[in-house]
Amino acid sequence: MLVLEVEHLTKNFGKSCAVNDISFSLGEGEILGLLGPNGAGKTTTVQMLLGVLTPSKGVIRYFGKNLTSHREEILEQLNFSSTYTTLPWELTVKENLTVISHLYRIPDRKKRLEEIAQIFRLRKIWKKPIYALSAGQMTRVNLAKAFINSPKVLLLDEPTASLDPEAAAYIREFLLHQRKTFNVSLILTSHNMAEVETICDRVIFINKGGIIANDIPENLAKSIEISHVELAIGDGLKRTIAYCQENGLSYRVTGRSIIINTHERKIAELLRTIMEIGVRYDEISIQKPTLEDYFLQMAKKDELH
Repeated sequence: MLVLEVEHLTKNFGKSCAVNDISFSLGEGEILGLLGPNGAGKTTTVQMLLGVLTPSKGVIRYFGKNLTSHREEILEQLNFSSTYTTLPWELTVKENLTVISHLYRIPDRKKRLEEIAQIFRLRKIWKKPIYALSAGQMTRVNLAKAFINSPKVLLLDEPTASLDPEAAAYIREFLLHQRKTFNVSLILTSHNMAEVETICDRVIFINKGGIIANDIPENLAKSIEISHVELAIGDGLKRTIAYCQENGLSYRVTGRSIIINTHERKIAELLRTIMEIGVRYDEISIQKPTLEDYFLQMAKKDELH
């Protein structure tokens, strides 16, 4: 079942086209990553999906209903969180979330606020004003705000930005639990490609206002042919560097280790040649292409054009 259908969505600002005729869908319980370099059109797309911006052309349907004609009904089942939005500065966490809870038809408001405080670990900062919070605490409060109405569709902008690794892992597990338990559908933007690979079922890559890829993360990563060979050099680091330079191979050196980027089918040849020139390495690891490699290649293509 589709919970969101976007058809030929376009947004013009004067003569500038920020989003150019994009179409995609979101399934019930699906987690969709929305990726692209800065200025690609992600934010404008999200703002149209939230009804904040009116499309120049195109149709947005949630649960089979047009957002324009069923706005209030749809927004009751929708929510949004961004690391880059701020709440009223002088109000406490509790006051902010209480005010926000009144925007929705929540049956037992007090009980829901207690649940939210527990889920997002807000007890210690419950009575603190927003201006006194750290960046990581603000991220948790924004996520709490987004879940307060138990939405069926959630749009998240950088959901784990500013969080420490333990808190970020907790939030990722929570999002996956919400999807599994309540069949929540999510669209998220993130610059953490490892995170996207971990939790997203599918990825849409936007650039210059248009969709250039719509596939599962694994397939996008496989479209990149370059693998990363990391060698812990015991003897011959300078010879290895010289070999890379002579053969046009990109590389990165950290201490006595070197990471060489090469085509997967040329790895055996690389290792054989390095041994022939007298290089001794103590450890080796080979990393297949990742979603981050795909992102970087697409961004590099954009710079060249």
